[in-house]
Amino acid sequence: MKKTIYTFLFFLFTGSIFAQSMKDFPVSEEWLEKIESLAPSDTRVEASVKKIMVFSQHTGFYHWIIPHNNEMLKILAKKTGAFEITIARDIDSFDAKNLKQYDAVILNNSNPSGPDRDLFADLLKQNSSLNENKIAELSAKYENNLMDYVAKGGGLMIMHGAITVQNNSEKFSAMVGGSFDYHPKQQEMNLKEVDPDHALVQAFSGNGFTHVDEPYFFKNAYFDYNFRPLLYIEADKLEGKRAEVSHNTIYVAWIKKHGKGRVFYSSPSHNAQSMDNPELLQFFLDGMQYVVGDLSADDSPMDKPE
Repeated sequence: MKKTIYTFLFFLFTGSIFAQSMKDFPVSEEWLEKIESLAPSDTRVEASVKKIMVFSQHTGFYHWIIPHNNEMLKILAKKTGAFEITIARDIDSFDAKNLKQYDAVILNNSNPSGPDRDLFADLLKQNSSLNENKIAELSAKYENNLMDYVAKGGGLMIMHGAITVQNNSEKFSAMVGGSFDYHPKQQEMNLKEVDPDHALVQAFSGNGFTHVDEPYFFKNAYFDYNFRPLLYIEADKLEGKRAEVSHNTIYVAWIKKHGKGRVFYSSPSHNAQSMDNPELLQFFLDGMQYVVGDLSADDSPMDKPE
């Protein structure tokens, strides 16, 4: 009898741990047709066609949603006729001359390896025989190229784990609005709009957005609150936190200015199942229009919480 009870408790416990994890699946014609049927047909603002580079290379943790994001972004571009999408994976994509031809760059879960968390250095190590000093020099150059590109008016959209691209760089953290700290296990989360009237969250119609994802916690420039928050989760409703937090509100999507350019960060983008919600697809589309400069929105920094 005791053995039966222990067995039941074991499966109950392990089931609660893994029940929220979403199973990966390949991009299929059926899935592409579904996303195309759910994707919006029109942009909120009519504008000329913009060119966007989607950088989809990683050297650290592989997010299985990367190819799904690529296809989803291409569907949004084709269905609305608003964008030309180029998928890139080479570090040379961040040459200053190459960046100039694009209206925006999207970093698609471009996770570097730890603990350095320097994507540019990782790519140079993998694809060259340069010594460490030269790698450090070129990595800094590529980072500066991207930052200068945004400061001069380019757009930057960051999807989920790509906030770690230069995670230990204070200046990169300041540009994008923060650095990744950690995340508890995947779980169902209710994302709420900070301001339901804000132009970038109109997709959710004041109802928020519920899905299974990794609840991200942030560090470094995040606590400067130099961004305009869009979506948040509540820490006291999350399981698996490493420690108690000083502020219960955790912002998981935001926009901000960097020089003359614009940055949009969305933590939601870990599981392709989340795209079954047309509201999220509209949210991504609106973010794309914001970073290329077509959709105006309040991107003034928020006030620091008390």
